[in-house]
Amino acid sequence: MAESKISAIELVKSKDEYSSDENIEINVQFSVEGDLRNAFNEANWTKAYNNNDVSFKMKYGVKLTSGGFRKKELGRTIDTYRKASIFWTRNPKLVNPMKDRRIWVQVAKNFEPFIRLSEEEVREELFDFDEKFVFKASDLGKGKHKIGAETFASWQKHDYTETESIKNNSNEIEITVN
Repeated sequence: MAESKISAIELVKSKDEYSSDENIEINVQFSVEGDLRNAFNEANWTKAYNNNDVSFKMKYGVKLTSGGFRKKELGRTIDTYRKASIFWTRNPKLVNPMKDRRIWVQVAKNFEPFIRLSEEEVREELFDFDEKFVFKASDLGKGKHKIGAETFASWQKHDYTETESIKNNSNEIEITVN
């Protein structure tokens, strides 16, 4: 069995140089890949629903850091959840014209529900992340700064997966504050 992992983390900055009175925006993008993502499919949803295993909760976090040996935390650390609810419905708006499907998944991101029509769209909602960090350039001070991100995700045992906890660190990007 291959394991689940956090893909290569990408830090996306809006520009390279900031003045000290500006806000810096950095987006941290990553995905959970491997066994968990592959196992989260329609056949397993149906099996899990029939075994009364109807919710999946994944805890994840992202921390943005700057500095060398003694890292300084930037912005507010994200430590939250994504939740998938597996449910049965006869709703004609949800029925896929290709199949007579009755088991669906609703994904809650930051308490906002999403229902997607394909397996891959559900996986994207649940396992793909794009978290935005905004902080003052004055928090860094003048000069060149290297910024990196640390991420983690964990979940409990279900019909289709075992308990696991994964982590990954990004490559650093450089920002200049004038």
